[in-house]
Amino acid sequence: MSYCLNPTCREPENLAHSLRCQSCGSQLLLSDRYQVVKPLGQGGFGATFLAHDQGLPGEPSCVIKQLRPSTTVPHVLQMARELFEREARTLGRIGNHPQVPRLLDYFEAQQQFYLVQEYISGATLQQEVQRRGNFTEAGVKQFLSETLPLLQYIHEQKVIHRDIKPANLIRRTQDARMVLIDFGAVKNQVTQSIAGQSEQTALTAYAIGTPGFAPPEQMAMRPVYASDIYALGVTCIYLLTGKTPKDLEYNPSTGEMIWEPLVQVSDHLASVLRKMLEVSVRNRYKSAQEVLRGLEMEPYLESLAKGLLVKSDVAVKEQTHNQIADSAILCNNPASNPTNTGVAQVAAAIRARRAKTAESVGLHPRGMRPGVVMAKPTFMESNNSNGSQSQNSHVVRKLNTQGLLTAYLKGRRDFALHNLSMLNLQGADLSGTNFHSAQLQKTNLQGANLHDSDFGRASLTEANLRDANLSKAYFSSADLEGADLRGADLSHAYFSNANLRGANLCGANLTGAKITDEQLVLAKTNWMTVRPNGKRGIL
Repeated sequence: MSYCLNPTCREPENLAHSLRCQSCGSQLLLSDRYQVVKPLGQGGFGATFLAHDQGLPGEPSCVIKQLRPSTTVPHVLQMARELFEREARTLGRIGNHPQVPRLLDYFEAQQQFYLVQEYISGATLQQEVQRRGNFTEAGVKQFLSETLPLLQYIHEQKVIHRDIKPANLIRRTQDARMVLIDFGAVKNQVTQSIAGQSEQTALTAYAIGTPGFAPPEQMAMRPVYASDIYALGVTCIYLLTGKTPKDLEYNPSTGEMIWEPLVQVSDHLASVLRKMLEVSVRNRYKSAQEVLRGLEMEPYLESLAKGLLVKSDVAVKEQTHNQIADSAILCNNPASNPTNTGVAQVAAAIRARRAKTAESVGLHPRGMRPGVVMAKPTFMESNNSNGSQSQNSHVVRKLNTQGLLTAYLKGRRDFALHNLSMLNLQGADLSGTNFHSAQLQKTNLQGANLHDSDFGRASLTEANLRDANLSKAYFSSADLEGADLRGADLSHAYFSNANLRGANLCGANLTGAKITDEQLVLAKTNWMTVRPNGKRGIL
């Protein structure tokens, strides 16, 4: 089916290969490349649609977001254009994170504004609760372990989301990762009623957010980073109760939600949620890192985040058992005594239990970090001619060099959880690719274009990345031990928690990279290495 995007069209559905709408005569192929298939949702700002990009091999799916100003008055159109461009700039700045949809295109046509984004296949948290029921305490902690690092990254880019809620969080089908969507500033139609407002006031007025999820300061058009913390806390209450804010009672004296009688959680988690939901910004957590510290997740965040990986059914059951056991250890650790000794005891208890589990199922501990247990990978060739991974497959895939390059040329950009070790990909153009949790040990990527690619939690030990373009690449928690990165462009790359022991960074460009001095000390650098501040030389 081809869907007409003319807002006034009475019968927008057309036959698949129609060039013009049979009802209103509008051209159906948007910007001469995007075939709109069906509507996904509609709100005050406009509407979103599922489309196919006919300009790329394989015609991959994408999302078209259409902003529909309610009038053609010049100053209103200008306001809509500014709001539209602000969202595009925001997505362009933060879209290299694997839990944020990528911005693919944006343009204006017939006084309508369009954003083209990566399509995220999966169910929203709202749908998940409606289908499967409320979350347990362990489930909420797992959810926070997935979303808080993402929120920290967004805030580091000086972005306030303003509309965190269950409907804007999607669990991606292919890898079960939580993805945050809808960074739009426009929440209502732009009308003439804003003509008398200043530009800044008008821009902010359409970023108020969703009532009940947005805290008081945001409703007063003064959002801060802690506003997103509040909305995340309200989302946790929804996960625990299945009730939206409008279904909850409020304390008339303080304006606080009355939620505690409805949930059964530990005192520790309840105290953290209370501080996330403080009406006063002064008393609320100021950052995602503070919440992680309050949950005492920092020492073993990597262990908890293993739930982001899609495993076999047996591994999923084992992982669930591990999470419940970890949560029991967490809950029994007093929040009032967050000493280094207490944290070490908690981490040691988790490591001991996991080591015992690994031994019982025959997992090989070699090369694994303390406290991390991964399911033994199963390798198999893809039978799909276009190289795409089956939606129901929960196994690690093995690809050869030609198979990977062919799949990429056909438009595929997702190779998460694949075994790509020892492949020869020298000089290949693989920009914008998802290699999350992939195995790339000793892979030859010399001179390859890997701009804006995701290597989060990937194993790149002894990989050849010499002279590669890795600008804006994401290496969070990746293992780069012994990797050859000489002369590589690593500008604005993200190395949070990455292992760089023995990595060769001689002559590499690290301008603007998110990397610590402690990580650089473990790597090899020389006078030609460009440090994050743009200056050459060793530390």
